[in-house]
Amino acid sequence: MGVWQSYRLRLQRKRWLIRAFRKRRELTSIADRTDQIKPDDILLFSTLRNEKIRLPYFLDHYRRMGVTHFIIVDNDSSDGSLDYLANQKDVSVWHTTASYKRSRFGVDWLNWLQRKYGHGHWCLVVDPDEFLIYPFCDTRPLRALTDWLDASSIKSFSAMLLDMYPKGRLDQQPYREGQDPIEIASWFDSGNYTIQKNKKFGNLWIQGGPRGRVFFPDTPEKAPALNKIPLVKWHRKYAYVSSTHMLLPRGLNQVYDEWGGEKASGILLHAKFLDTFTAKAAEELERGQHYAASVEYKAYADSLRDDPELWCKWSEKYINWRQLEILGLMSKGNWA
Repeated sequence: MGVWQSYRLRLQRKRWLIRAFRKRRELTSIADRTDQIKPDDILLFSTLRNEKIRLPYFLDHYRRMGVTHFIIVDNDSSDGSLDYLANQKDVSVWHTTASYKRSRFGVDWLNWLQRKYGHGHWCLVVDPDEFLIYPFCDTRPLRALTDWLDASSIKSFSAMLLDMYPKGRLDQQPYREGQDPIEIASWFDSGNYTIQKNKKFGNLWIQGGPRGRVFFPDTPEKAPALNKIPLVKWHRKYAYVSSTHMLLPRGLNQVYDEWGGEKASGILLHAKFLDTFTAKAAEELERGQHYAASVEYKAYADSLRDDPELWCKWSEKYINWRQLEILGLMSKGNWA
């Protein structure tokens, strides 16, 4: 990268941090328990709206994994999400009625909260329908992974978003509050992915899977990005640029080995496609608060009229992380 481009990226990072500082005024603290945070705590950050049905399992999943405090922005939920979160002893929650789109889809809000509370901590940024899987997660807590990353001087950890779906119609099996969604959405595409390198930010750009196959068959370049860097040893000078797809400084996006080897990586099991999805997609399309004029939700609305099944004869049923490593979707690298 040239000196001029490097300078421009530094300026861009400073602009994002200033913007996040200004956007802090849109957040109202409802339950602030951040005084409980200890220096070595692993923190989870998330922005959500109307996800009450998902929250019990989501919180329990990450508690078992080793997350010790949750910092959450509620974007004007009307289903009881805010009250539920405010009553959780390990959750600090902020409320906002401001525009999700004008906050760069929640990135500005979380950049501010990470700057204020995340400095020096391993921070995980995920949505309520995303469940991190990493090498040895069945036998080792998240702390074991972050300790190894620290010992290896690695500051960021990538995880490809893997869309999970049921066999049959999406509304065939109702989801119950507190249930593991992967019990229903237990299938995934083992192939059907494209990867290219973003020259400006240095991150990989991954697309495809069932969303590309079913909702964007004619325009695969418009399919949602599946590359994410959700786990970072945070510094107050860092900033996410677009969701968790990429960060600044640019070096944090170097989560792969350019010389043909493998770096450790994980998977985010993405349990979007439950029986709740049709109503959620209609709500988000009406709000019009998502990326690129909500093109993703327009594609969902067009396809959902025909009650599509995401399952196909090439679908794989999820077993464990070792299966995903064998399929080449994640790697333990040199972590043994």
